[in-house]
Amino acid sequence: MSRLLDQLSNTLEKRREIAKLRRLVINPQDAIDFSSNDFLGLAYSGAFRDAFLNELHSLDNILGSTGSRLLDGNSLYAEDLERTLARFHRAESALLFNSGFDANAGLFSTVPQKGDVIVYDALVHASVHEGMRISRAGLRVSFRHSDVDDLIRILKNVQQSHPDKNVFVAVETVYSMDGDIAPLREIVAAIRECWPAKDNGFLIVDEAHSTGVFGKNGRGVVAMYGLEDEVFARLHTFSKALASNGAAILGSPILRNYLINYARPLIYSTFMTHSSLASIKCAYSLLESGSTIQMQKHVHLLTKRFRQTIRLPIGTLLPSPSPIQGIVLNGNAPVRALATYLNKKGFTVKPICSPTVPKGHERVRICLHGHNTLEQVDALVDAVHLFFGSQKDTAANGIPLEQPKL
Repeated sequence: MSRLLDQLSNTLEKRREIAKLRRLVINPQDAIDFSSNDFLGLAYSGAFRDAFLNELHSLDNILGSTGSRLLDGNSLYAEDLERTLARFHRAESALLFNSGFDANAGLFSTVPQKGDVIVYDALVHASVHEGMRISRAGLRVSFRHSDVDDLIRILKNVQQSHPDKNVFVAVETVYSMDGDIAPLREIVAAIRECWPAKDNGFLIVDEAHSTGVFGKNGRGVVAMYGLEDEVFARLHTFSKALASNGAAILGSPILRNYLINYARPLIYSTFMTHSSLASIKCAYSLLESGSTIQMQKHVHLLTKRFRQTIRLPIGTLLPSPSPIQGIVLNGNAPVRALATYLNKKGFTVKPICSPTVPKGHERVRICLHGHNTLEQVDALVDAVHLFFGSQKDTAANGIPLEQPKL
């Protein structure tokens, strides 16, 4: 073995010793899914499958990509889809990317101009950090997660110290690991308090985990609150509730044209295939027609059922109103123990360990779906209770139990 491979192997061994070694796993086919991001259950939907296959048959055998979007990969089919996305989400324009990671990295690495400021929620996605890392921003500063008072404090300081610079505020609507919803209206008000004329303060919102789940017909949280005109750029991904892949940045035509010219993940990547575009088109046809409304209602019903029936030690269950629920235990070993226990009971759940989440905030992430049933949720809750011990036993041990709020 070469010296380099020895070094790589030793580094991996150190990670294994501290219980942080990542690995690929294949979920058992007969397990009940409480882990995936397939929130609406479209990945299992016969209606979606039939629509997708019919759309493929209409493509005149064009299934591949054929190249970079700026060379040979563009098509009327792709541009028509972007117009559909913009109309559905009530935006001026849309630009497709191969993934949400590419979209965030392309946006944050290029749009902030030299010396500009990015203020970001402490829990924003790694893709935002990747874009910020190589951006020309002169200052990147985080505010405490969903803490509007802390955001206001930082914005006022930035306004004084960088009066002539653009300030971008980066948040998610539904946070992927905590499942909570950003106080978006309050965040908009904070930005407008500093920049009433909308001349220097710009809000960028990642809607990856709200697409299809929140808002009328799944338009997202921005649309649910009627804040479309207050947001500079929105990211919607298709790889979660929409059972497809790829993402789109929504914004002004000028932003779209700028990204076409400067976003390296778009310029230097082979564009997504026509079959991928077809999948996105079919998913949005289902959203627009109202075919997913019942799925959307069902997943929120399951969320309510889960939170109304589960009893855990105070501080263990994250305060999430979304289909993403988290049971927090201190340390990688405890969350792996709970996940392994639930896996053996026939439920697919995953431990989320540090460094993916901060040390001391490790959790088992539970996702509820349109294809899950009330009976399956009840069985999962019973299994969690068995792991922690009965309510009577837990109370006898002096650990107060919490009735979680919706």
